[in-house]
Amino acid sequence: MSSVQLSGAGVAAVAFANKGLASTPSTLRVCSSRRSFRSLVVRAATVVTPKWVNGSLSYSQYTSLKPLGDRVLVKLSAAEEKTVGGILLPSTAQTKPQGGEVVAVGAGRTIGDQKIEVGVPTGAQVVYSKYAGTEVEFNDAKHLILKEDDIIGILETDDVKDMKPLNDRVLIKVAEAEDKTPGGLILTETTKEKPSIGTVVAVGPGSLDEEGKRQPLSVPTNSTVLYSKYAGSEFKGADGTGYIVLRASDVMAVLS
Repeated sequence: MSSVQLSGAGVAAVAFANKGLASTPSTLRVCSSRRSFRSLVVRAATVVTPKWVNGSLSYSQYTSLKPLGDRVLVKLSAAEEKTVGGILLPSTAQTKPQGGEVVAVGAGRTIGDQKIEVGVPTGAQVVYSKYAGTEVEFNDAKHLILKEDDIIGILETDDVKDMKPLNDRVLIKVAEAEDKTPGGLILTETTKEKPSIGTVVAVGPGSLDEEGKRQPLSVPTNSTVLYSKYAGSEFKGADGTGYIVLRASDVMAVLS
């Protein structure tokens, strides 16, 4: 029997392998001390080390990958290989995708006495926080394992303006930046003042309290709001309109 020492506060996902052994399948046993949970000992008939492939860990030798808790497995959308002008980008310069398809979800989590299931269904097209999760290669495709709270919203169409925000997030249509200074000087895109005012397009159902109940957001749709300047994730709609998705706590005021 081979053994592998793993360190960490928890296990994000469980993967099972069938390596064509004899009639006895691979076995997985986790042993831990009562005094400390900092280390886990995993024993199996065969231990296969993941390999780095194109910048991500490859688990292609496994036949199943099941997220645990409130985690979600997302199959990533393809990265942009060319610029708008047709210039071929090297892999290091390709735009990192922020969207993909949910292919598996965990069993959920428990808050108080409430069992909270993952609220994102399999098959949904989602957008997630830019630097969230752990990227893995599985079934010859890049995937991301991340917590449900790292998912910004569900895309119900191909246009970001129709995004359905999740939890305590708000979708805002950004006000257009000024093209000229007060003195009439024309500004380039790089020198335009970044606006922090916009119109609320949609709001999420709210965050969960200590009893597992949703707390509705106090930010009304169609209102004009002032938000923190460098908060949230920015997107472009199909018509080039700017949108931003941020947490309701980053909305500072309602303007009227």
